[in-house]
Amino acid sequence: MSLLHQESPNDIDDAARGEEFTRGTTHVVWASIAATLLVTLAVAFFVLAGQTPPVAKGEIVQVWAHPNHVVTSGLDASGQPMPKQSFDQVLVFAHLKLLNQSKYPLVLEDLLANARFEDGILTVSAGSKNQYDQVFLAYPELAAQRTNAFSPHATLAPGQSVDGTAFWIFRMTRQEWEARQDLNFTLKFQYQPNLVLTPHKAVMEQ
Repeated sequence: MSLLHQESPNDIDDAARGEEFTRGTTHVVWASIAATLLVTLAVAFFVLAGQTPPVAKGEIVQVWAHPNHVVTSGLDASGQPMPKQSFDQVLVFAHLKLLNQSKYPLVLEDLLANARFEDGILTVSAGSKNQYDQVFLAYPELAAQRTNAFSPHATLAPGQSVDGTAFWIFRMTRQEWEARQDLNFTLKFQYQPNLVLTPHKAVMEQ
C-alpha cells in the first residue's frame, strides 16, 4: 500500500460540492441584504410621501410684561360707593405671527399663556380684542407698545397669515412673576392639533 495519499473521486466530488454550497450561501446572504435595503427604502419613501406639513405655523416675536399694583375706585358700575380693593397683577403682551398652511379654514378657539412655577403650571386665556383696547385706555403709559390686536378667536382662510399682539392678566406680584421657570403659549384650534409656541427672546419689562 502506498504511503502517499490519493484522493478518491468521491472525495473530490464532496469537496467541490462544499465549495459550491459556500458560494451559494454567500449569494443568498447578499440577496437577503439587498432585499432588506429595498424594503427599507420603499417604506421610507411611502412614509415621507404620506407626510403633510402642520396645519399652522407660528412665531412669538417678542414678549413683554407690565407688573402693577391696582387699587379700585371704590365705586361700582352705577356710581354707588363700595369698599375699595387692592391687588397685584402682571399684564403680559406677546407679538405673534400665525400662518394657515392647510387647504381649509383654520378656527382659533383659544390662546393660552402657560407660566410654569415651582408649584405647577398656571394657564391664562388671552383677553378679547375689546379688552385689548380697554387695557391701553386704562394704562396710557403703554401706548407706545400698541399694535394690531391678535384675536384669540380668529378664523384664518387657507394661506392667510395674521400678525398682532395678544395680552393676558396674571394675578400675582412682580416677585412671583419673576420666579417663573418657563413660559410658552398654546394656540387651540377647532378640530386640529394644538400649536405650542415658545419665545426665543427674554421677556422685556415695561
